[in-house]
Amino acid sequence: MKWSLISAFWLLSGLSAWAAPLTLQPVAPNIWFAQGDAALGTPENRNFISNAGVVVTPAGVVVIDALGSPAVAADLLKAIRRITPLPVRYVILTHYHADHIYGLQVFKDQGATVLAHEAGREYLQSDTAQLRLQATRESLAPWIDAKTRLVPADRWLRADEVLELGGVRLQLRHVGPAHTPEDLTVFVEGARVLFAGDLAFRGRIPYVGQADSRGWIAALTRLIDSAPAAIVPGHGPLSTEALADLRLTRDYLQYLRDTMGRAAADMQPFEEAYAATDWSAYERLPLFKAANRMNAYNTYLLMERAAP
Repeated sequence: MKWSLISAFWLLSGLSAWAAPLTLQPVAPNIWFAQGDAALGTPENRNFISNAGVVVTPAGVVVIDALGSPAVAADLLKAIRRITPLPVRYVILTHYHADHIYGLQVFKDQGATVLAHEAGREYLQSDTAQLRLQATRESLAPWIDAKTRLVPADRWLRADEVLELGGVRLQLRHVGPAHTPEDLTVFVEGARVLFAGDLAFRGRIPYVGQADSRGWIAALTRLIDSAPAAIVPGHGPLSTEALADLRLTRDYLQYLRDTMGRAAADMQPFEEAYAATDWSAYERLPLFKAANRMNAYNTYLLMERAAP
């Protein structure tokens, strides 16, 4: 395995901005979240680019998503220990993307039960998942290494259900296929806090990938109708303006479909269509340069396949 000089520096020095403890931000009574960087995963940020949720109940802790490396997950566990001695009973995965699951083994080794929707099983067992892990063992070394492993769910959910722990009820809703086929949201009753996974990207351009954007838009509309008091997105800061933030992601996806759909229907070449599109409403958002062209191209291909 080849490490970059910067990776070796972080490992050998042990000194960086990440020496500061991972902090948990309060959302509501007994509910917190850890916020990752609005950036791509690098050795410098240890792949800490997504969010994770923490719900503390009298009978134990529920964690939503496991972050992007074992080192960051270990820091999350330490942060949980600073607020409660109770064990982590469950980890709920909103989806099986690498930046949300590579820390999972830390919680599994502590005895947590992992819950995810069964639509994620196919990806987890695929060559794509294995090749992605192999590649990140090089690109994100030393934080992703030969000891980093893919962890399957202990329970693969087939339908919506309610998880009750210590008198706290969490609604687990399958809202995919959207961002991924297996998308789950977690709604904490009483507090009306929604952990939306990567259905919601706050204050940054979302990563669309091979998503079913039509299903994603429909899922966002359902979430808007549920009127949560606060949303913890998969990426970005806490949202207390839930409707506005959900609409931002929904409107962006719809804009991609409208503009790229017209181009595909007119058989306009992608590069020409991309250059002619007005991106001014989104170009100042973080990761626009890194993600928007890819999002547009994938949507162009999607709409091209859907064209009669």
